[in-house]
Amino acid sequence: MRYKFTSILSCIFLIASSLTLKAGEGMWLPMFLGQLNEAEMRTMGLKITAADIYSVNKGSLKDAIVLLGGCTAELVSGTGLLLTNHHCGYDAIVKQSTIEHNYVENGFWAMQRNQELSSPSLSATFIVRMDEITQEILGGVRDNMSESERTKYIDQQVEKLKASYAKESWQGVMIKPFFEQNRYFIFVTETYNDIRLVGAPPSSIGKFGSDTDNWVWPRHTGDFSMFRIYADKNNRPADYSAENVPFTPRHFLPISLDGVKEGDFSMVIGFPGTTDEYLPAAALEVLTRTTNPARIGIRDRVLSTMDREMRASESIKLLYATRYATVANYWKKWIGENQGLKSTKAVEKRREYEAEFTGRLAKKPELQEKYGELINTFNTLYTKMEPYMGNQTLYSEFQQHSSTITLSLNCIDLINQFNTKGEAAYIEARNKFLAKLDAQYAGFSTRVDRQLFTVVLDSYLKNVNADFLPAESVQWKQSFQGDWQTMAEALFDESVLRKKDDLKTLLSKEPSKAVEIMQKDPVISAILAISKTYKEKVSPNLLAYTEELKKLQRNFMKAQMEVFAEKRFYPDANRTMRVAYGQVKGYDPKDAVEYLPYTWLDGIMQKYIPGDYEFDVPKKLIDLYRQKDYGQYGQDGRMPVCFIGSNHTTGGNSGSPAMDGYGNLVGINFDRVWEGTMSDINYDPTLCRNIMVDIRYVLFVIDKYAGAGHLVEEMKLVHPKAGNSKKKSKP
Repeated sequence: MRYKFTSILSCIFLIASSLTLKAGEGMWLPMFLGQLNEAEMRTMGLKITAADIYSVNKGSLKDAIVLLGGCTAELVSGTGLLLTNHHCGYDAIVKQSTIEHNYVENGFWAMQRNQELSSPSLSATFIVRMDEITQEILGGVRDNMSESERTKYIDQQVEKLKASYAKESWQGVMIKPFFEQNRYFIFVTETYNDIRLVGAPPSSIGKFGSDTDNWVWPRHTGDFSMFRIYADKNNRPADYSAENVPFTPRHFLPISLDGVKEGDFSMVIGFPGTTDEYLPAAALEVLTRTTNPARIGIRDRVLSTMDREMRASESIKLLYATRYATVANYWKKWIGENQGLKSTKAVEKRREYEAEFTGRLAKKPELQEKYGELINTFNTLYTKMEPYMGNQTLYSEFQQHSSTITLSLNCIDLINQFNTKGEAAYIEARNKFLAKLDAQYAGFSTRVDRQLFTVVLDSYLKNVNADFLPAESVQWKQSFQGDWQTMAEALFDESVLRKKDDLKTLLSKEPSKAVEIMQKDPVISAILAISKTYKEKVSPNLLAYTEELKKLQRNFMKAQMEVFAEKRFYPDANRTMRVAYGQVKGYDPKDAVEYLPYTWLDGIMQKYIPGDYEFDVPKKLIDLYRQKDYGQYGQDGRMPVCFIGSNHTTGGNSGSPAMDGYGNLVGINFDRVWEGTMSDINYDPTLCRNIMVDIRYVLFVIDKYAGAGHLVEEMKLVHPKAGNSKKKSKP
């Protein structure tokens, strides 16, 4: 009997294990930590309580963390001092820079408060409290409503609640759907608009490794910048004013000087952007087979073209550097995502999950009746959608990478304005177009764009489903013997778009004449034919399928939570505050390769290439390294730089605080490893790692490199492992 009892327990354990969240997986709502996560977090090393992380009655960790633009930032002093990533503050740094004061290249440090620079493009939003309002939003929804009726009703309820919800006059509210619109939450917020730049390292530190090291471990980037929140005399939000004073927070993060070791508990709190963790296997198949390969393929050619031209000309390199980095960022991410999904057998595992789902339904007739056809319907729908999704991806990429195509689309908009709304609407749109025309042409090289136009048009016409090619393509094929590259070059060379002055002359003509000429222009007419075909043959069908898919995904999410009632579900990211927790941990991405979880200043010197835009190193940093002058921030005669952990993060978590079990700041999150970029869709504990800059390196750069030790004096530095504080914050 003892043997049988053990076997039964083993079976139960195996079933439960297949549904248990993997270590480090999840982006959790802070208000539910006590109910869902605290016990597990304690076994992993959490020392504080869930109420210390989220509370509306006292200052807690949530009160030290803000949404800053599209990133996250954290308060590290009682006088409003913020830390975030260098790439999060980059736009504000650029806008403050001039030829005489190039803060991007040389860095910036305010040595006094009156030197801090207003950054009007940034705002900092706090979460005051959050509440569930599912019943208030969905209480009147009926099963027989169409999707449009349901959406209209929900929108009305959202607006009513926004207008009536209890809050202070200076506060705002934000309502968001969760679990595929099965639950709704409201967030009371406070947004501060007077944000000032306090400090930023030079790009040689803040962007060290730049494109080459992007999404890659080991990493050696000091990816941080500093800002300060200012408030009115009552500590409330206010527009910029010289009369404003540094903000006094309910809580700010102490900073640990003890560092991290492998296996240490780590916690990241921030505002992650978008994930899709509950897609069916059919969706993953389309993604890996069609969508990702389509966009990777076009970007391969676009990047190769830009790289060749940038290497041949310094002026082209400067002109295209930002564009290249933007295109390469997600190109690299999608390659890693596809490889990660395949290497971890994500589709096969999702099929196994769906088989378990189907098996459980079969044992419960009431659930079988409601959800029994979900998986089959998904499979059928994605089969129908796949060619449309592939064309949508190709068309999206087609529009992005050539300035000539962008100009064509601008001209097509003018044609449409004239044909549908008349001359007055055309003139208004034309004047807006003309106002930005000089800037558009200044942003690209006609010679380089001729090549980009060629590879983009060639890639589109070669890879798009034949059913979605414009009727004109038959004539194109005959005229150019199916050689789309030759066709693209010929169209470009005959187009008015080739020269800015020619286009300006055209736009100066009487509207009907200008439209007539634009419609006959070889490039504009070709882009118009492609665009029109997409809008007629692809867009309507895709929209109809998407509406059906939206409802299906919502029902699937609801079904999973009912069928796997014992499982903890976390909602997909949607730019609301989340808590992710895990451990400091290395990983083994492939045979004979093992990555340690930390990097050191030694690695920066090993990568150092004098004069290189990615791997140059400031002389002072080299001197500090040679002298081993690390102050209180070094460890055993070395300077730590970055570390990795198993925290579940995504875009929007940039700048998020990485904290120890006591809630002390130990690092700043800024990236993920390439092999684990599929974590937005399929978290796997063997490969998914987030990358953080060690807070000791941040303080070292501020203090020893920049000589801005007065900023460190504002902070509270602690040694939690020794149980004592090194410094206390100053008022």
